[in-house]
Amino acid sequence: MNLRVEQLRKKSMDRPVTISHERAALVTRFYKTKVSPGDSVPVQRALCLAHLLAHKRIFIDENELIVGERGPEPKAVPTYPEVCLHSLGDLEILDSRDSVAYGVSKETKQVYEQTIIPFWKGKTIREKIFAAMEDPWKNSFEAGVFTEFQEQRSPGHTAGGDLIYTNGFSDLKVRIQAAMDALDFFTDTTALDQQEVLTALDIAADALIAFANRHADVLEELAQKETDPKRRRELVDMSTICRRVPEHQPKTFHEALQYYWFVHVGVITELNPWDAYNPGRLDQNLYPFYKADIEQGRLTREAARELLCCFWIKFNNHPAPPKVGVTAKESNTYVDFCLINLGGVTPANKDGVNELTYLILDVIEKMRLLQPSSMVQVSRKNPDRFVKRALKIIATGFGQPSIFNTDAIVQEMLLQGKSMEDARKAGASGCVEAGAFGREAYILTGYFNLPKILEITLHNGWDPRTQKQIGLHTGDPVTFETYDQLFCAYSRQLAHFAKIKIRGSNVIEQINGRYMPVPLLSLVTEDCIQNGRDYNQGGARYNTSYIQGVGMGTITDCLSAVKTTVYDQKRFSMETLLAALVNNFAGDDRVRHALLKAPKYGNDDDYADQVLTEVFDAYHGAVTGKPNARGGVYRINLLPTTCHVYFGEITGALPDGRKAFIPFSEGISPVQGADHCGPTAVLKSAAKIDHLKTGGTLLNQKFLPGFLESEKGITSLVQLIRSYFKMDGHHIQFNVVDKETLQKAQKHPENYRDLIVRVAGYSDYFVDLTPALQEEIILRTAHECNP
Repeated sequence: MNLRVEQLRKKSMDRPVTISHERAALVTRFYKTKVSPGDSVPVQRALCLAHLLAHKRIFIDENELIVGERGPEPKAVPTYPEVCLHSLGDLEILDSRDSVAYGVSKETKQVYEQTIIPFWKGKTIREKIFAAMEDPWKNSFEAGVFTEFQEQRSPGHTAGGDLIYTNGFSDLKVRIQAAMDALDFFTDTTALDQQEVLTALDIAADALIAFANRHADVLEELAQKETDPKRRRELVDMSTICRRVPEHQPKTFHEALQYYWFVHVGVITELNPWDAYNPGRLDQNLYPFYKADIEQGRLTREAARELLCCFWIKFNNHPAPPKVGVTAKESNTYVDFCLINLGGVTPANKDGVNELTYLILDVIEKMRLLQPSSMVQVSRKNPDRFVKRALKIIATGFGQPSIFNTDAIVQEMLLQGKSMEDARKAGASGCVEAGAFGREAYILTGYFNLPKILEITLHNGWDPRTQKQIGLHTGDPVTFETYDQLFCAYSRQLAHFAKIKIRGSNVIEQINGRYMPVPLLSLVTEDCIQNGRDYNQGGARYNTSYIQGVGMGTITDCLSAVKTTVYDQKRFSMETLLAALVNNFAGDDRVRHALLKAPKYGNDDDYADQVLTEVFDAYHGAVTGKPNARGGVYRINLLPTTCHVYFGEITGALPDGRKAFIPFSEGISPVQGADHCGPTAVLKSAAKIDHLKTGGTLLNQKFLPGFLESEKGITSLVQLIRSYFKMDGHHIQFNVVDKETLQKAQKHPENYRDLIVRVAGYSDYFVDLTPALQEEIILRTAHECNP
């Protein structure tokens, strides 16, 4: 990297993360003084965005080439009091906690105490959500049966498509006017609602154009003062770009990058959506601009590399909005889950890897930043050279890029009813969630605790932690004469809690649609204009809601162990097992030893893997196809972020031999240390579920560094990935690190500040993880040389 990039990267890395009250104060001022009672909610939200973009501080860093910040300066994180109001106690926790801390100034605390909290208390979306929930939902949430994504952040987990690269906002305004002209006030009873949404979208378009022009003004002022001719020229060029985009379609590589970035900043200023508006298929979207600029002599490869490096730094300047309580436990990281997609196939089903793909991989390796996250889509159409290049980056111990199966994603999209073109333009955002980029509102609703439901089943619907009857009365397990009776009871409880979760999520979707529309996000999502409906109201072409199952390896091993020891081998009675679980196996090593020796998932053992498929089918059947509130349906994912740790913390001892309060397995990975037949066996076990029925599955593997030091090791891993993907595996990712290094980092964190590991669907600094999560990563099986 050159001197400019080195300096910008260092500043980004060295800056402390702080809470900024700027956005909260501006939003509060707007709702206190600017809201007209006659304006509809969509128009109010659009005018609020316009107020924010017109008054937030414009920050231009020295020598940067891409402009626009979420806060008043880099790493200054805004808050969203209309969604979730932080108390003074919350701010104190954020300011003082050991990991993932956010500095909170005295001024910010004072503004919150005197202005923000008095105005917003009782008015937030979070409070509306909890007020609308019935006791079964509240009891299940309290017990840790599931979490709720929208209690502190707004809907999102979506990604940008190609719309902004082929249209300026002026073009989208023409579309808005055409949609308004086509409204039918004679027979369509929703015409007035559509008109309000379209008016809001038009206001949002003007607001972002004005925001870009504010940057142009500042850039021109800086150019007039600049004494270095080269930097003066850059500032003038940047101001010209800001005058052009987003109002007009981008024509150059630099314009395309800046256009996306303005949209990105606008969307995450409007609200705080999960995954912060992913740029999606970056190499596919940018390649036409790159190719044209190179051919016409406007751009060199090195200049493109520099722009991309500056682009990467912008993401790193934006830590995720602060989370507290349960939401912090399920996703406790600065990473905001923007996942760059590379490779895959073109809309014509050709190899999607191009020259820019490799250039971006170079940038990923050199920049070595946690944000943005990165992944490669691997299709049978892609060359092995592409996969090997990605693996050589992974071999450095970075944990990125993760690897996805393009051909599986396309099939998943087609099975969900997407068009072939939209399926081929699709990808993954967040951790592993597949969607039709720029065309789908696919909203993650929360994590679902599969092992906890077994604990409740074994207590006949009673939760031993909260001491409440929250499940069905499915019978005393001591009376079950067969394993099938136990599994039937578990399936009934699973369906019961899925129904509670889905009902609650449908209410929450209606709350967000009614009170918190997102005009800017709607503007850049296909079909919201022509439908005259907001993104949060079902305006997108496709509208999917996901529930993420957690602990698949743990629940499989639990049921496999019960089936083996209690019913097949009759080693001991159910009564004996339940007593051992209540006592956390204290003084009962015989029972625990037998449970630990039972067949385990991850070893290509059909006995255990049959249980896996039965649990998968039960979960899929309880969720998939149920209608959501936006005209779409629910589907399942299997991923945890860090929720497998939280869910483990609130669950007692389980029949796989796990002691109380220990983390569960993560994603579809085996229980930590339970796989002992090598990585090929893990992949064969994992492939026995039907990945194509999901919207994403997450599989972690850990290899010792020596495995990837040779070309032979790299080639072996390419073959392993190809084999798994032929079996329709959705995703795989790798940690390349040894146990000793991780243990040294625990003891001497000051010497390992730069040690990065793959957690779940993201990478993070090992020393910033909680002790429980560090231990969970250490316990994962590390594979050596032979697949």
